[in-house]
Amino acid sequence: MTSNSMPQFPEAYWLGSAELPTFPKLQEDIRTEVAVIGGGITGITSAYLLAKEGKKVVLLEAGRILNGTTGHTTAKVTAQHGLVYDELLNHFGKEQTQAYYQANAEALEFIRNLVQEQQIDCDFSDEDAYLFTNSQQDLQKLIKEYDAYEKLDIKEREYKSSMPIPVEHKAAIVMRNQAQFHPVKYLKHLVEEFTKLGGQIYENTTGVDIEEGNEPRVTTRDGFKVSCQHMIVSTHYPFYDVKGFYFSRLSISRSYILAVKTEKEFPGGMYINIEQPTRSLRYTKINGEKVVLFSGDRHKTGQDKNTHQHYEALETFAAETFGIKEIPYRWSAQDPATLDKIPYIGNYSATLSNIYVATGYRKWGMTNSTVAAHLMTDMILERDNPYKEVFDPSRFHADPDVKKFLSTNAQVAKELVEGKLEQPTTRPEELGNNEGATVMVNGERAGAYRDENGELHLVDTTCTHMGCELEWNNGDRSWDCPCHGSRFSYKGEVLEGPAETPLTQLSENG
Repeated sequence: MTSNSMPQFPEAYWLGSAELPTFPKLQEDIRTEVAVIGGGITGITSAYLLAKEGKKVVLLEAGRILNGTTGHTTAKVTAQHGLVYDELLNHFGKEQTQAYYQANAEALEFIRNLVQEQQIDCDFSDEDAYLFTNSQQDLQKLIKEYDAYEKLDIKEREYKSSMPIPVEHKAAIVMRNQAQFHPVKYLKHLVEEFTKLGGQIYENTTGVDIEEGNEPRVTTRDGFKVSCQHMIVSTHYPFYDVKGFYFSRLSISRSYILAVKTEKEFPGGMYINIEQPTRSLRYTKINGEKVVLFSGDRHKTGQDKNTHQHYEALETFAAETFGIKEIPYRWSAQDPATLDKIPYIGNYSATLSNIYVATGYRKWGMTNSTVAAHLMTDMILERDNPYKEVFDPSRFHADPDVKKFLSTNAQVAKELVEGKLEQPTTRPEELGNNEGATVMVNGERAGAYRDENGELHLVDTTCTHMGCELEWNNGDRSWDCPCHGSRFSYKGEVLEGPAETPLTQLSENG
């Protein structure tokens, strides 16, 4: 089995299989009660909940709704978030850890109940979630995690010596009655309900600045302003860094997904290992046929010279375990993680009581986003929420926050310096079709990509966020920032923030 069986270009199945409505670009100054910035699962769920409460809500999306991380997720709806509960118990104690688990368990039930009550056609299915290891060295970690389940009184738990999939393992722990779904179909329904309630959505409308005050305002790239009483920033990575310094408190990593029609029957369930490299499995159905999603091979964004090898590694794993008949889709996604593994959800900073943020889901965004939507809705409506303290973005714990803060920012400084010193040896004329690389143009470092028609695209590779040098992502044809995770198309357009400004396009003639 070779990578020739994979699609030439990445496309997420969720986006390729659901037709989304389109919305206009904002062309005037407007006023509303709540402005939601970001059209992923957090923003859409928040907007829907607030509109149901009678609030006048406007949602702004920089590109198309759901085309960010939400449209590229594995879409496991679960409170089993990898190897996390034993660590949280050790750092934060039982009360805070119980709150984190309970919040996510309630989010799962909210989604399950909403799907049933509103009969949302989104391929929702109840599944058991398995956490497993094939490493003798990591077996004790798995046992401690199961002990944490017991201490937290997580129901329907089980420690098992075997799993129903042909993947080598020494043991597994199971969290029963979790779920999976088609995230875009689910959120398309919420979008339709939101607009029925009078909500407004503006696409291709990028927020670039925020004015604080009793009536905060967000300014778009075209200079229009949206004034509001409350503002939610749900842009995956917070774009407003004047307050909160989120760029220094988040680390960004990418992972990869193959959708595979397999030779062996997949038995159901959701699976993820605890060692590296990560291997995660679940299924969905395409035209009634089970297709297995193999995902994992995580690495820091912008810090890998050959990203296509991660797709190839997953392909090898799929071939060895279930066999491959066809790979109709491949895609990748990235997500920020906080210093202590608990998302930042709440007031943007201690001094901003009417601007809210949600970020740092650590690849477990389906439930954490729903937690965020309910928490921020309660804060706006001045209702008590039992989970406010555990997710407070202004929290800071000496351990592990200080160590993580120092290591994260030391890595950023290292990447910044090394990127500036790098001297590319490739010349633009050496690139074949569909090839990209850093090159020297007129004595300066530049980014070059030659498309399938042979046309050369040159850009300045200095990230427009904080000046780090970008690296070419050959698996997804993008320029990625190793410092804070911004991504740009080969033409220089912003794909993912925190960067707001496109790259400067260059020519070989200067």
